[in-house]
Amino acid sequence: MAKKKTDGKLIANNKKAYHDYFILDTYEAGISLAGTEVKSLRMGKCSIKESFIRIENGEVWIYGMHISPYEKGNIFNKDPLRVRKLLLHKSEINKMTGKMKEKGIAIVPLKVYFKGSLVKVEIGLARGKKLYDKRQDIAKKDQKREAEREFKVRNFG
Repeated sequence: MAKKKTDGKLIANNKKAYHDYFILDTYEAGISLAGTEVKSLRMGKCSIKESFIRIENGEVWIYGMHISPYEKGNIFNKDPLRVRKLLLHKSEINKMTGKMKEKGIAIVPLKVYFKGSLVKVEIGLARGKKLYDKRQDIAKKDQKREAEREFKVRNFG
């Protein structure tokens, strides 16, 4: 049931999640927002770097997602760090709850984007990386960068 395709305007990306975790499975979730929050998102004012997701009483909630207040929203603005509900099918929530019982599995937000007029959050089931895994990833990235540099010099230099 994991959906991969993201079409529409990307609002926020969580690069840190890919560095700190192995992403096992991804899901597309809707998010319950107020009107001024959507206007703020249209201006690209969102951060999910420090956010995390919990399942409580069969509902999925996102904590720490920062949506800056809309400057023309005055009294209608909500708290920028308030807890927001994610909208998923019951079967997807049950599947994630089952996977969460395994040790070391977390649910992290990966992207926030528009799909048509709707705001969607791509969330991932993730397993934490150890320090040596992160070092291996950095070493691979350096090797790839060096190979691309040599290729560029050889062919265009």
